[in-house]
Amino acid sequence: MSVVYVSNADGREISVLRLDDDGALTFIESRPVDGAVMPLAMSPDRRYLYASLRSAPFAVAVFARDPATGRLTPLSTAPLPDNMAYLATDRSGRYLLSASYSGDKIAVNPIASDGGVGPPIAVESTPPHAHSILTDPSNRYLFASALGGDVILQYRFDAETGRLTPNEPPRVETASGAGPRHIVLHRSGSFAFVTNELDGTVNSYRFESDTGTLTLITSASVLPPEADGPPWTSELCGTPDGRYLYVAERTSSTITGFRIDPATGLLDPLGHTPTETQPRGFAIDPSGRFLVVAGQKSHAVTSYAIDPVTGSLTPRQRLEVGRDPNWVEIVALR
Repeated sequence: MSVVYVSNADGREISVLRLDDDGALTFIESRPVDGAVMPLAMSPDRRYLYASLRSAPFAVAVFARDPATGRLTPLSTAPLPDNMAYLATDRSGRYLLSASYSGDKIAVNPIASDGGVGPPIAVESTPPHAHSILTDPSNRYLFASALGGDVILQYRFDAETGRLTPNEPPRVETASGAGPRHIVLHRSGSFAFVTNELDGTVNSYRFESDTGTLTLITSASVLPPEADGPPWTSELCGTPDGRYLYVAERTSSTITGFRIDPATGLLDPLGHTPTETQPRGFAIDPSGRFLVVAGQKSHAVTSYAIDPVTGSLTPRQRLEVGRDPNWVEIVALR
């Protein structure tokens, strides 16, 4: 059994749902926030939930989560350097990482032992439209995508001080006009995958753990054959066992599945699943059995069972949430 957190931007609330072992969804509570809430991030120990408030004054709301019920208790609110479109923590949980699409910057803020967020340690300018940020499993390297610059930025990360230093090379270019958006790392530590928002593709990269750099392997389309309109990919998630990767595409309102070759990082398309209208965010539960997707225009979420043999998605339950749901986090209940 797991708990699902869904941020509802226009509703200014976080929906808390229970995900049962059969894929059923049950409403637990709705937690109001003081702003247009969008990206969420969970601390590595699952004690705290961080929520970016993207209406002025830009801030992060911090919640304690009950490990037995999943309910949220507000703890504090701290200012952020800009309107942050993405949140993550480093692997130690000592730093909050954020990326600003409108402000063209990334930031590192310290996190106290009580979960509170302090003033920024580092604020770095980026090419246009920074859109995601994360550290590698060793916590020695950091990546940030810049959608408008068609680059993935590569940094060395000092986990003792939170400081960033450009790696060598400091960036990896994508195809012109691709628009790199979100990044995930494969559980093996050998590969990374990046959605390209503007050309409807997902890139596979080899991750060199000794240098902290990415090398392009290939690019695969996520668009269904009947796609009509400009590509508009959003989120991507891999299953915990590393076998499957899923990518959301908003124009066609579909989820595209891929089988990951564990030796090469190549992606084998599995098909396209129609889903909630304009799927902005989704997540896979810790067991790897279920995927929950939020539709910005449908104001609802749907849970899907993931077939462990084929990777296909079968809908389990649809549940209405707040207005403009856009981000999903899933955590196992004790």
